[in-house]
Amino acid sequence: MADQRSGCPINLTVELLGDRWSLVVLRDVMFGNRRTYGALLSESDERISSNLLADRLKKLTDAGMLTKADDPSHKQKALYALTEKSISLVPLFVHLGAWGRRWLPSTPQYAVRAQLLEDGGPEMWSRFMDDLRSEHLGIRRTRKGPSVAQELQAAFDALEQDRPPGE
Repeated sequence: MADQRSGCPINLTVELLGDRWSLVVLRDVMFGNRRTYGALLSESDERISSNLLADRLKKLTDAGMLTKADDPSHKQKALYALTEKSISLVPLFVHLGAWGRRWLPSTPQYAVRAQLLEDGGPEMWSRFMDDLRSEHLGIRRTRKGPSVAQELQAAFDALEQDRPPGE
């Protein structure tokens, strides 16, 4: 990072991840399993613009946070995958979610995932990172049963079903 303001680790992290969209893109790949440009563009609640998404994907790929490979099922698509560098951000995402759930007006279906991860503690975070390594890095998963992402999605879906239409 040639244009960094200082060598402070907090500053360097903010310079890489502190813009409005980088963490949201990583969140969508990590928690939403959105692996293509189209899925990231159309399935995010925040509605990132196409030019900003392309810019953030390039930035995150250049920084070694994501990899980009041809999609074997479609010649014109690329698949994005998390790297170990971005998988190691799981505890940061947990703490951001816990803080936001506690201090900001989050919706119940999104807050439940943050609460489950917070309550699950480092053991759950470790399982989630192992699941992500399996899915994104091809490292064999040794545990049986549902993935952490499936557990989080089930909790989200249960609250989503209880939500009144139009809310």
